[in-house]
Amino acid sequence: MIELDRTDLELLRHLQSDGRMSNAELAERINVSAPTCHRRTQRLIDEKVITNFRASINPEAVGYGGMVMVGAVLERSTPESFAQFEAAIAEFPFALECQCVAGDFDYLIKVRVRDTVDFNELHRQQLLTLPNVRQLRSFFVLKEVVDDAVLHF
Repeated sequence: MIELDRTDLELLRHLQSDGRMSNAELAERINVSAPTCHRRTQRLIDEKVITNFRASINPEAVGYGGMVMVGAVLERSTPESFAQFEAAIAEFPFALECQCVAGDFDYLIKVRVRDTVDFNELHRQQLLTLPNVRQLRSFFVLKEVVDDAVLHF
């Protein structure tokens, strides 16, 4: 694990809230020179502390206002079954997130859809084709309480 000092943490806090901030503005906010700020930021990227920069898009604005959480239970709990499922789900663009979890499900999958008709089609044509799946349980999200929260440290 990489050692992070106060300046690194402050840099990360600012970039989390505004990833489009210029290097000069970021340097001023964390009270270091622009070259120092650039070096520190590049180091955090190289060390995979910062994993990407991207725009957050309002799903409703692009016609994907529905969210569904899908719980998947695999037929067998073997390394091969898990590896096959993970390789397959990684290829599906509808899977915004997929976590291997403990509890009632083996995996939780977060998907965005236009509506219930869209989800029904996705379920029949793609989710049911995933390898080694014994059971799928779908939960339509009624209200997003926290979404895309920043990491507090």
